[in-house]
Amino acid sequence: MDSELLQQVRVLDPVSGTDQLADVLIVDGLIKAVETSISEIPGDTLVRNCQGLILGTGLVDLYSHSGEPGFEERETWLSLMESAAAGGFTRLAILPDTVPALDNPSGLAALNQKLQVLQKARTKGNSPPPSLPHLYCWGALTLGVEGQQMTELAELAAAGVVGFADGRPIANLGLLRRALEYLQPLGKPVALVPCDLKLAGNGVMREGVQSLRFGLPGTPAIAESTALAAILEIVATTGTPVHLMRISTRRSVELLEDAKARGLPITASTTWMHLLLNTEDLSTYDPNLRLEPPLGNPIDQAALLRGVREGIIDAIAIDHTPYTYEEKTVAFAEAPPGAIGLELALPLLWHTLVETGDWSALELWQRISTKPAICLQQNLSAIAPNQPAELVLFNPQQTWKIEKHTLKSHSSNTPWLGQQLIGRVVQTWCPPQGLEIAD
Repeated sequence: MDSELLQQVRVLDPVSGTDQLADVLIVDGLIKAVETSISEIPGDTLVRNCQGLILGTGLVDLYSHSGEPGFEERETWLSLMESAAAGGFTRLAILPDTVPALDNPSGLAALNQKLQVLQKARTKGNSPPPSLPHLYCWGALTLGVEGQQMTELAELAAAGVVGFADGRPIANLGLLRRALEYLQPLGKPVALVPCDLKLAGNGVMREGVQSLRFGLPGTPAIAESTALAAILEIVATTGTPVHLMRISTRRSVELLEDAKARGLPITASTTWMHLLLNTEDLSTYDPNLRLEPPLGNPIDQAALLRGVREGIIDAIAIDHTPYTYEEKTVAFAEAPPGAIGLELALPLLWHTLVETGDWSALELWQRISTKPAICLQQNLSAIAPNQPAELVLFNPQQTWKIEKHTLKSHSSNTPWLGQQLIGRVVQTWCPPQGLEIAD
């Protein structure tokens, strides 16, 4: 029997909306008791003093990228899941833009087989393998995620995809409308990237005073807002629920607010780095700050923070995008867009938003745990007796240095590389595949 008692831990439960100090008893992957003080415990129980630590529901990432298959030097399935677990994530949804793309049932079957092999390889004797998050895959909307021809949507749905997304803009609005009409009866989440690529042009940062000062090609905010307006009109026509990914501009927040007020069936997300940074941070020309969409101007950042707090934007996504050192060590405008974040998002968000008093602890936890799960049409269990232990133990005061060898990810493309970080995940509990998770 595997039994441990977490004494006087701060329990953050966004499911029940409680923030309290308690003792929590976990036995064989199940929560057995949550009480003010637990005195009767099974024999051989590991008793841990958790004063100053935080126990919350597992974190959920709406969308991230895998290097494998195609670019294993960036990230493998194993390193991706280990990185997620090290960051407190118990559920991880992966975009289909691998090589080859996850655009057919056979590709998904090959992935499932690969994951089974990994699981067996990590099991030694009768000992359970280290806790790894549940991996979900978005099925491609279009073949090769190229935006030209629809995939066999019904077959992908039957194969078990969590939903449908290319992770890239779809320029053909006629195709997009037909896809949403076909997808409506399938009842799966659909995630779209609002961006007009022709308006975006060759921009590498948000257009404005800073882009002129830095001498970098700018992407106008209307590249996102015009595409978003078009998607919202299609949603109003088809009635198909849609999730809007990577929201990054003030105008987009206004459009979403209006659309929700009109009752359109939409949810939305922004990424964690767009909440923490803006164009003023690009003065270093750090290629790890080259993102897609680009970081917003300060007014965009302020609007995103307001949007998330007020529920206009439902969730915070990580959009973990690994690249090798060689790929990212180039001039800013030549760098591929994206940065890693699974191991860094929680401590940086906590330190910036909660420690400063701008957000409550529960507000942050909801946006990176229960709200992303809802966008995936899933639910998390409350931290309560007889529920699976899908949990993360977080030390908000632990200091550590972000270096290649301290990260589980194969890649280290982050602007915080080499810096001291305050806050680190101590342990993550992920229910094994055989243990039912409440849906």
